[in-house]
Amino acid sequence: MGLLRGWPPCARAMARLGAVRSHYCALLLAAALAVFAFYYLGSGRETFSSATKRLKESRAGVPSAPSSPAPEVARGSVAPGPASGPGPKAKSLEGGGVGPVDYHLLMMFTKAEHNAALQAKARVALRSLLRLAKFEAHEVLNLHFVSEEASREVAKALLRELLPPAAGFKCKVIFHDVAALTDKLFPVVEAMQKHFSAGSGTYYSDAIFFLSVAMHQIMPKEIQQIIQLDLDLKYKTNIRELFEEFDNFLPGAIIGIAREMQPVYRTSALDLENGPAAGALGRALFDFHQALHVTTQILSCHWLEYPCKRQRGVCRLGSRHTFWQFRHENPTTRVGGPPPDGLPGFNSGVMLLSLEAMRQSPLYSRLLEPAHVQQLASKYHFRGHLGDQDFFTMIGMEHPELFHVLDCTWNRQLCTWWRDHGYSDVFDAYFRCEGHVKIYHGNCNTPIPDD
Repeated sequence: MGLLRGWPPCARAMARLGAVRSHYCALLLAAALAVFAFYYLGSGRETFSSATKRLKESRAGVPSAPSSPAPEVARGSVAPGPASGPGPKAKSLEGGGVGPVDYHLLMMFTKAEHNAALQAKARVALRSLLRLAKFEAHEVLNLHFVSEEASREVAKALLRELLPPAAGFKCKVIFHDVAALTDKLFPVVEAMQKHFSAGSGTYYSDAIFFLSVAMHQIMPKEIQQIIQLDLDLKYKTNIRELFEEFDNFLPGAIIGIAREMQPVYRTSALDLENGPAAGALGRALFDFHQALHVTTQILSCHWLEYPCKRQRGVCRLGSRHTFWQFRHENPTTRVGGPPPDGLPGFNSGVMLLSLEAMRQSPLYSRLLEPAHVQQLASKYHFRGHLGDQDFFTMIGMEHPELFHVLDCTWNRQLCTWWRDHGYSDVFDAYFRCEGHVKIYHGNCNTPIPDD
């Protein structure tokens, strides 16, 4: 190494990087492929990622004024009238009676025609939802589906199967074209996608990831409240009870959402347990980081950092994602820590969106501006890959008053991937959930318990 002392700093850095043994690089590649397989093949977010990433790119137009989509109604459960109404507030009629009250649910259902696994999840979700749903005679359940044409036909067939003529309540089904929504969303969310998307290059096809972020600008103004739901859910109670959570919003709150129940935001990491293979890989990654760090410092390519630290014999490697660097610089922070004292972030499987409150919030409007997104992303050194969930998690660290935190029983997440990949020591602090489960969430393709 003494021969390198006379070399320029950049050349010395590149030489040190080249000194890493070739099999270390091979091990690093294998690790990267493992992470890729988890996020792209094992992820349970089919409703927002794998389905919409395949949308064809098209030129984004100027967002048009929200308009009511043409309703498509399920057999035997037709609720006459307009396609949408306000949130669940009873309207008094002249004769003293009560007018129709609309409850709005929205689900993503795209690329389902040849996806048997997605159809199976949708069947479980819709069967349990409709079987337990109970509404009064003057109440209407509005089911919104974001789909392309082929998936729309699959959804209609499922509803004919699962929603018999004598359903016991009025139900209206509204389909929204995914391409049309993407056109409207892209100008609103384009600037934030580089911070919260898994892809690279152009992010147009990922805009649908952020539907909830700009839902208040997309949906007709007559819709004041809506609940957005993933498809990998199983309902254990009447969904009408969830709408009552809107009444618990404090002034200034615009979104109801449950905490993330894994250490996802502790660090976005590849976690390596003890053992011969893991130890060798951990050492290789650590050595690789040491050499790479010198090069990235010189080139100022901070996005290439591969921080690796050893905790209790475990090497935890994190790309510069989520809050790793912020937590490293602020070791006493609550950001990314487990409840009850920590801030573990949010999970977007179940979201209550007070659209009217979102429209009227000057704070939320400012947070959507590109400059404010960049400011917060820089402050927290945040780089995510989960779309709307990452955005809400980041702004929630800065402005918790915008959120009503749902009890974990309303989004009982079942994924245990992080427990088996380096976080067994802290996993239970995130995963613990007491109380009668109201909604199971089979994220990362985790089986949901039978009845």
